[in-house]
Amino acid sequence: MKSIVTDVFFLSQPSKPATKADRFIGQELQATLVANKDRCVGLAANMIGYHKRVIIIDLGLSSLVMFNPVLLSKSQPYETQEVCLSLSGSRQTTRYREIRVRFFNQQWQEQTLTLTDFPAQICQHELDHLDGILI
Repeated sequence: MKSIVTDVFFLSQPSKPATKADRFIGQELQATLVANKDRCVGLAANMIGYHKRVIIIDLGLSSLVMFNPVLLSKSQPYETQEVCLSLSGSRQTTRYREIRVRFFNQQWQEQTLTLTDFPAQICQHELDHLDGILI
């Protein structure tokens, strides 16, 4: 488990592409998500100290690590309030009910996935982190 980064300057820096050598970050994200399961549903690598394009999202019965995720499409915008483990308070933001994302899994196989509702919202929040966007 890693400590959660709260430094706004660090979190505001865009992340660099991950490589196969960065797969260990997925394991660290998993351990950190489990350790914070009472208050966390997703993490980006920069939240645990790595400027790499890696996220994890909680899908309920399992979690999913995504390396180099790319948002391919989004539809059905809505307004919502979000909180972040790295920041204090709640913030207003626009999210999309359905997204399509391409990424590499832990075995470095390319995947494409459609997410809806809350899993889509979690993924969008973590994708923002990779781009240095803080809500």
